[in-house]
Amino acid sequence: MELKGSEIIAECLLEQGVDTVFGYPGGAVLEIYDALYKYSDKIRHIMTAHEQGASHAADGYARVTGKTGVVIATSGPGATNLVTGIATAFMDSIPLVAITGNVGRALLGKSSFQEVDIANIVKPVTKASFQISSMEELAPTIRKAFKIAESGRKGPVLIDVPKDITVLKTEYVRETIVREEEKEFSVIDENQIDEIVALLEKSERPAIYAGGGVILSNSSEELTKFAELLDAPVCCSLMGMGCVPGDHSLFAGNMGMHGVIETGMAIKKADLIFVAGARFSDRVAGDTKKFGAKATIIQIDIDRKEINKNVMVDKSILGNVKPVLVAINKKLSQQHHTKWKAELEAYKTVTEVKEEGYITPQEILRALESLRSDDDIVVTDVGQHQMWVAQECKFRKPRTFLTSGGLGTMGYGMGAAIGAYMGNPDKKVFLVTGDGSFHMNMNEMVTLKSYNIPVIVMVFNNRVLGMVRQWQKLFYGRRFSSTDPHRATDFVAAAKAYGIEGFAVSKSEDILPTLEKAVQLHEPVVIDFQISPDANVLPMIPPGKDVDDIILSLK
Repeated sequence: MELKGSEIIAECLLEQGVDTVFGYPGGAVLEIYDALYKYSDKIRHIMTAHEQGASHAADGYARVTGKTGVVIATSGPGATNLVTGIATAFMDSIPLVAITGNVGRALLGKSSFQEVDIANIVKPVTKASFQISSMEELAPTIRKAFKIAESGRKGPVLIDVPKDITVLKTEYVRETIVREEEKEFSVIDENQIDEIVALLEKSERPAIYAGGGVILSNSSEELTKFAELLDAPVCCSLMGMGCVPGDHSLFAGNMGMHGVIETGMAIKKADLIFVAGARFSDRVAGDTKKFGAKATIIQIDIDRKEINKNVMVDKSILGNVKPVLVAINKKLSQQHHTKWKAELEAYKTVTEVKEEGYITPQEILRALESLRSDDDIVVTDVGQHQMWVAQECKFRKPRTFLTSGGLGTMGYGMGAAIGAYMGNPDKKVFLVTGDGSFHMNMNEMVTLKSYNIPVIVMVFNNRVLGMVRQWQKLFYGRRFSSTDPHRATDFVAAAKAYGIEGFAVSKSEDILPTLEKAVQLHEPVVIDFQISPDANVLPMIPPGKDVDDIILSLK
């Protein structure tokens, strides 16, 4: 059948099983939005307050569902407003397809109104980017984009569509999309597996370093079984949180710069480190020469570029984590490391500091944990609150903790929380944010209200840029340059201006009752929690250092 380019875009989205897209209309995508109007019974469109919010929403949707998120924006500033969200998805390996409009082909390269070469702008932060140059390549390119986004190490892909392409007609033949396991990663080398199993069974002090690749490959059950067979502590990167139950006896905690001492000592003292779907980022391996220096390191990763990139390893398997773990679990005999686990248990510490006149972040998060179910989703922005959540919350299931791990994007949380709810409307969604991050994208409160999205926004309000200020305490002689902005924002009043219920909490005894009331409302709520500007995230390993240099207190 003959269809307009805009209709072909809609049909190709349906081919891929897309039922929800996020975006913001504009001149170059008018035809696409006209098609979305016609297809509104099959494709739901969520309009955010800003394109960046839409890109984060598509990202959040992808993280909770495991599907590819889709975002649409117009040309010029609409397209460039997506870049931060695209880069966020790229750093965390989140499958995303961004569709941007552009000026007609006859106007390209002429500095036309709202023209920008977005396909080249995003090349460093996408797996691929395309600009459509003919009607015939439109449908094949969309199909290719989804395959690239979902294959191997997942990530974002951008398709730039000149406006005249959306208007013209061409023949369209619908295809049935069949998603199959990648052949490259389905063949397991039994000799490699035997070698690794022999090393595992020889180890006396094994440790597991698990990253986001475990969750992205849906390997949480396999990793938990592996940890139980190996009887080894599981140390998680920020992106790996939830890959084993947070209350499991083998879960050691978050690792790296703001990880717990137990994980730092596990890596330091281990004689073998099994790395699954993790990339040795600088926030985990501060001193790459000392990281696991006493250990045989085995790395499983789907991306060839990540093997021996930051830390040299002794053994590696290139492939999807899941089939590798399945193969290992079939051959690994039950191990017992009681003495090793007891040694690490002794390193557990408590870093909560109570200051007169303020509630503590830990009090707030304990209250959250007391009412949150295993399926409920916690989203964070970036900063101290993000690290407190990683330290305090027990994520018992994968895809229940959403955060910008690699790029560290302040303002990520509001959009991601919107996408998380749209992907799982039967679950409660809590956004834990700081006043600094919340200021960046609080305009998305209008989206919460417009669609009645019952996200509970928990603002850890210390009235400063807490993480940057903490670094200034440690490394800049307490010269607090621009980290105390003296903002007079009343978050409760701001929420009510958007038609959203707001509460302020400054006493410990009010924390849980306020959260319970917010949950019972079944509508968007903002809670302003008053915490101390001098609350610190501890322990902390300084950049480029290891656990021997850990900081346990700041005076």
